[in-house]
Amino acid sequence: MEELTLEKFEEASDLVREVTTETKLVYSEYFSSQTGNKVYFKPENMQYTGAYKVRGAYYKISTLNEEEKAKGLITASAGNHAQGVAYAAKLAGVKATVVMPTTTPLMKVNRTKSYGAEVVLEGDVFDEACDYAYKLADEQGLTFVHPFDDLAVATGQGTIAMEIIKELPTVDYILVPIGGGGLCTGVSTLAKLLNPKIKIIGVEPAGANCMQESLRQGQVTTLPEVNTIADGTAVKRPGEKLFCYIQENVDDIITIDDSELIVAFLDMVENHKMIVENSGLLTVAALKHMDVQKKKIVSILSGGNMDVITMSSIVQHGLIQRDRVFTVSVLLPDKPGELARVSSLLAREQGNIIKLEHNQFISINRNAAVELRITMEAFGTEHKNQIVAALTGAGYRPKLVKFKGTYSEM
Repeated sequence: MEELTLEKFEEASDLVREVTTETKLVYSEYFSSQTGNKVYFKPENMQYTGAYKVRGAYYKISTLNEEEKAKGLITASAGNHAQGVAYAAKLAGVKATVVMPTTTPLMKVNRTKSYGAEVVLEGDVFDEACDYAYKLADEQGLTFVHPFDDLAVATGQGTIAMEIIKELPTVDYILVPIGGGGLCTGVSTLAKLLNPKIKIIGVEPAGANCMQESLRQGQVTTLPEVNTIADGTAVKRPGEKLFCYIQENVDDIITIDDSELIVAFLDMVENHKMIVENSGLLTVAALKHMDVQKKKIVSILSGGNMDVITMSSIVQHGLIQRDRVFTVSVLLPDKPGELARVSSLLAREQGNIIKLEHNQFISINRNAAVELRITMEAFGTEHKNQIVAALTGAGYRPKLVKFKGTYSEM
């Protein structure tokens, strides 16, 4: 474990300043009040490439000799490491090829190409893309730059800890997203070198908890599958070279359900006006799982590369989860004035109608049963319940329509 030394971290910190934006800590009054702690964000989503990955890529390339660079570089990535390698390779004047899963958001693919890298799409998840990248490296004699299972890459990522501790020397907890473990290895190792009292909490998606499972088994373990919207951390197997550092320096692992990431996205947009990708939101969602009070906590926001289609979907899901958008079904007699009556009731309750669906064919007796489905905005759960109660009081027997297309009577 002597290979990750303070001297190398200091060297990397000096080097990465050449390609990184200074990301000062952002104090969160909202999350501090929600959790009873002093919460700060390390906004790596504000880097030029949209994520922290440029740190490890740039430092790694700086350690390569001229022969290794001349061969050309190849890597595999779900998106952020791809952009980091592509950008760093461009600055170094080195050719780069990046293999990305076919499920990678289009924005990440296009951004990687914009830095001059050749992009190859292969496999459904990172691990499959990585296997193919190794194959191409062997066939074409390229120099492989692993996105996480590389000590030089992990050293570059760890420079984040240097910046956090310089700015907030009294930090108690640092929350770090985990995919393969490169970021967490670098941050945890350097943090413990500088101050062993700092607690490092790794955060994984519940559907891709390869590091948690490996720690439980006491050895690097491969998950049979991964299933998460946090594409940047959708890894089946953590890094072999990194595992001993994680065992030594990480104090705990928290896992996060995808539904929590959706809510965290809304919180960040509404309270901090920040776009943070799902993997970066892991440490935001983890704040509510911390059983501590009056501590200084830093959540690393690892990236912000999210395409607008994904954003739109997450916002919609988040509003539904928080009862700020809901659909209710009522049955009306099919006669003039009934729709106006319902609309007036909703207006009095301050329900903002988004969509109406009027179905005359739910029953052969139209005088007894015409269905009206109303999708509307509310201020939250209490307001939604108030609207439903008003409809019930007016004799409409409302049924909430569940998101998956089923509904239950109130």
